Amino acid sequence: MELDIYGALRQIEREKGIKAETMLEALEAALLAAYRKNYNVEFDARVEINPEGGIHVFALKTEEDTGEVTEEEVTPKDFGRIAAQTAKQVIFQRMREAERDIMYDEYHERVGDIVTGIVQQSDHRYTLVDLGKVEALLPASEQIYGERYEHGARIKVFIVEVRKTNKGPQILVSRTHPGLLKRLFELEVPEIDEGYVEIKAVAREPGQRSKIAVVSHEKNIDPVGACVGAKGSRVRMVVNELRGEKVDIIPWSEDPVQFVMSALSPAKVKEVIINEDEETAEVVVPDSMLSLAIGKEGQNARLAAKLTGWRIDIKSESQEAKETAGDQEELEAEGDELPEEAEAEAVPEDMEPIELEEGEAEELEAEAPELEDEMPEAGEAAAEEPEMPAESAEESPKTEDE
Repeated sequence: MELDIYGALRQIEREKGIKAETMLEALEAALLAAYRKNYNVEFDARVEINPEGGIHVFALKTEEDTGEVTEEEVTPKDFGRIAAQTAKQVIFQRMREAERDIMYDEYHERVGDIVTGIVQQSDHRYTLVDLGKVEALLPASEQIYGERYEHGARIKVFIVEVRKTNKGPQILVSRTHPGLLKRLFELEVPEIDEGYVEIKAVAREPGQRSKIAVVSHEKNIDPVGACVGAKGSRVRMVVNELRGEKVDIIPWSEDPVQFVMSALSPAKVKEVIINEDEETAEVVVPDSMLSLAIGKEGQNARLAAKLTGWRIDIKSESQEAKETAGDQEELEAEGDELPEEAEAEAVPEDMEPIELEEGEAEELEAEAPELEDEMPEAGEAAAEEPEMPAESAEESPKTEDE
């Protein structure tokens, strides 16, 4: 039986991408299973397909005396018809398994990458996106709130996970992942793709607003300007793909004070106090900038905290002044209490009492009344004050006769 089996396997390799050697092994195993099933053989056998297309069945026999294994061809005359019927399903099954493995390997390596697909089906539970060779699943949890996916619409999605199942690879994609924003900028900004500009951090509230921190590894390249593009052309492409999501681009800095100040833009920051132990940043802003620094429902402050990794506490100048005044009053109150404490501490606690002998104590008791008698009272001292001689205020006038 001469068939162009190798030619058929090479054609399958070109169309399906399955190696001919893989299909050849599957075909030989299928033919051996068909031979054993239809001819009820109990001995060991093997099937061989030669390059000319011939199919041969060999029986394996072991010599009892020497223990050598010998082969004897036992190919039936009508084996071709039986083999074709039995092997057909097995070959197709192996082809499907091989295709699944190829698809899994291809997309498993692309986890964390961005792909373009066409919306096939959409409901409240999930959306199916056709990626060409396979369909991806976009769950409701990974969809942007309020975004509608119409049938046939072309969208970009981020590959989150690839699972291996009996029905083929299951690909989970996302429209809310921060990696989607990062990959979109890599597509639009050549400086990022070439390594001159790097995205250091991404903070995102899908469908509303995002912040990215960029740094330049080339002194002649402005990282923020490179991402914005001429007249905002590059960032506009990203915003359009995200259906109007606002994007703030700020320069990254190793100095946490400067980084926090930039992250709170467009608000102007007066002072930043960093507490590295508690990983907090206390920010003081002008009174007119307080609402802008916090943002709508705290959005700007939340995004800045996610971007920098610091817990941010924002205060206005008037609030800071009140707290400072309150601290000073407490210090002054504590200062008024210090003299009383000083009086209490005037006599050292560790001072030893003076011990007097019996005779000395009696003498001091006897002298005490005499000392009291010698001390004048206040009234007597005032009465005994010496009288000053009175001088006549007026002198007797002299007469003309005198």
